[in-house]
Amino acid sequence: MPGPERLSARRAFTLVEVLASLMLIALVVPVAMEAMSVASRAGELGRRKAAAVRVGERVLGQLLAEGQLASGNSSGVAQEGPFEYPWAVRVENWPEDALQQATVTVTFSVRGATQEIALATLLPATGTAENATGGQG
Repeated sequence: MPGPERLSARRAFTLVEVLASLMLIALVVPVAMEAMSVASRAGELGRRKAAAVRVGERVLGQLLAEGQLASGNSSGVAQEGPFEYPWAVRVENWPEDALQQATVTVTFSVRGATQEIALATLLPATGTAENATGGQG
């Protein structure tokens, strides 16, 4: 049987200490969960943006290689993994020099919010053989 000095050496948490700990946990857990949610959304947005950039680069490269950028505006839908990315290409005259600007806009949505990215490149203006061959007719 423990003596009186042994009983006084054993101490438990008081009700106030337990309630203070629970209050601290109640404050910290929601903040931590919100931080995790924000990080998850940012990660998903980053992955989807990177995929949209890949789609845009692929579309621009493919249309340029096929010579279809000179024909004007076009649009379509590209598949990247499990997601579809609608895209549209707009070709406009560049204000300086004899160039045209081709801009592809790729649209996607993340958690219900629509996002879009735009990639652009400059092309020689169409209409003359010299421009089409880069001046080496």
